[in-house]
Amino acid sequence: MKLADQVAQFRAPFVVRNDATQEAVRLNNAVDCAAQVAAAPIRFVLSDDLTQLCTALAYSKGARTLECADLVRVPAESVWLEWCCAPWKSELALYGFAAARPSGVEGEGGRRGALFRATRDGRRGTVRTFWTGAREGDVLASSVEAYFDLDTPAGEEPEPPAGEPRSMQRVIDEEAGADILSRCFRFRYERSWNQYYDRARLEPRAREVMWRHALGTIVIDIPVALALFLLLATRSGLPQQRQSFERLNRSRIKLGKAPLLDHVEVRAPLLPDYRSNGCGETGARRSPRLHHVRGHLVRRGSQLFWRVPHLRGSARQGSVRSRTVTWTFDRSAAPSLEHGLG
Repeated sequence: MKLADQVAQFRAPFVVRNDATQEAVRLNNAVDCAAQVAAAPIRFVLSDDLTQLCTALAYSKGARTLECADLVRVPAESVWLEWCCAPWKSELALYGFAAARPSGVEGEGGRRGALFRATRDGRRGTVRTFWTGAREGDVLASSVEAYFDLDTPAGEEPEPPAGEPRSMQRVIDEEAGADILSRCFRFRYERSWNQYYDRARLEPRAREVMWRHALGTIVIDIPVALALFLLLATRSGLPQQRQSFERLNRSRIKLGKAPLLDHVEVRAPLLPDYRSNGCGETGARRSPRLHHVRGHLVRRGSQLFWRVPHLRGSARQGSVRSRTVTWTFDRSAAPSLEHGLG
């Protein structure tokens, strides 16, 4: 079952007990987001190859590979997207991530998801992430949520949603410097979680540890989602196939089961084969040991050139046909400038 269906059908409240007061406290979690996920007009389910591609675009050279904020749009006022954990983790491992999973995530069969709620132009909004739990049918939502403004000028703060003065923090990729995360996104505890930790009166060090752990359940997903939105905005778009369960749902309803949600399966465009290539030995010079070369993006006006990740080293691995993919955007969405992103 897709994660969207699990969230939409989830009914168990998330209740914790305060050790200091023995008070039972209900915290906002998946059950409180069920109606929002069910009502989302667009639900994307990423194929494994697209998950790997978006992760590579996000992290081949750190989050700075997504320094294309003017090209990114959330495609609707409410958008759900999800993917399998296994290909996501395997791709993260190529770029040095331990892929530490949030507490309660199950094994390789797990799924992750994100719910974006945006303005009509798709440039501002909020996001929260979700994942499957260790027990069958259990799903969890991040205690941290983010808001974003993709039009935030350099040196300024993104505008928070109306009536939301709560404290927020930004995340900086030290390797990337001024990237889209640090400029356009801010993070905070969801309101009930913020009140819970305030009442807990944790020592500053303990609270910092909790914050860093909670932040990790959402930050790592955002560049992947932005890469997807970037690819969706290209002139050729992405291969999509709408999945409808009208006939199956009639049977489920007769049996007293909840209907399954329609969704759109999204696949990666055809890319050159870069998993098994290499460079040959020339003359007396010995080729380097087989190693992985990270990809990077270069932008020239309305075009993005993706130098795909590839293996280099042993001639036995084959020959390189092409390592460059070109994506074109409508010129109205891309200013005439040229800069390297890798």
